[in-house]
Amino acid sequence: MIIVTFLVVMMLISAICACVFKDLLNAVIASSIVSLITAILFYFLQAPDVAMAEASIGTALVIVIFIIAIRRTKRYEE
Repeated sequence: MIIVTFLVVMMLISAICACVFKDLLNAVIASSIVSLITAILFYFLQAPDVAMAEASIGTALVIVIFIIAIRRTKRYEE
C-alpha cells in the first residue's frame, strides 16, 4: 500500500512538472514518467495485459513520436 501511494504521488509530481516545464523535451520526458508509473500501477492492480499495452504504447511509442516531432520543428530557443 505504501508503494502504491508513493507511485501515485510521484505520478502527480511528474504530471505537474510536465505542465510547468517550458522546454518541450523536458515536458515529454516528464510525460513518459507518468506513463511508466501508470503501467506499474496497472501491474499492481492485477492487470498485466493493460500494463504491457501501456508500457509499450504509452511509454515507448508515443514518446518516440513526440521526440521525432520536436526534433523536426524549429525550437524557440535557437
